[in-house]
Amino acid sequence: MTGKIEARLTELGITLPDAPAPAANYVPFVQVGDLVHISGQISSDENGLITGKLGADLDTAAGAAAASRCALSLLAQAKAACGGDLDRVVRLVKLVGFVNSTADFTEQPKVVNGASDLMVEVLGDAGRHARSAVSAASLPLGVAVEIEAIFQIQ
Repeated sequence: MTGKIEARLTELGITLPDAPAPAANYVPFVQVGDLVHISGQISSDENGLITGKLGADLDTAAGAAAASRCALSLLAQAKAACGGDLDRVVRLVKLVGFVNSTADFTEQPKVVNGASDLMVEVLGDAGRHARSAVSAASLPLGVAVEIEAIFQIQ
């Protein structure tokens, strides 16, 4: 039987990627009580890494699309943390978004909206969350966006 979140993903035409494996000496998520802390997920799609600096190489819309891809990886990690059952997600508690941007770029919140909007679209009210959206002078491998998350699960 398909759960309601999986059904919502199908309705939206969204296929989650495989949960990315860690690239260094860390784990993809840690559960403490009913909270799952998911390590930062970098912007990538079926063609590979989404790289570039907002305000120089990419515009805000491209950054928001990259953030949306981070959100898909966060959901894939949440699914892995929940033993494959996304319906165990009670709510998304917090997102922290890092945007690779020039010193004068100020639309980090609009970029991270790409992830926030997707979470609400998929999870409904359970996807409404606290959030930080900050600039970074550089991100790993030159990616445009990296986002970490905290989910409450049952």
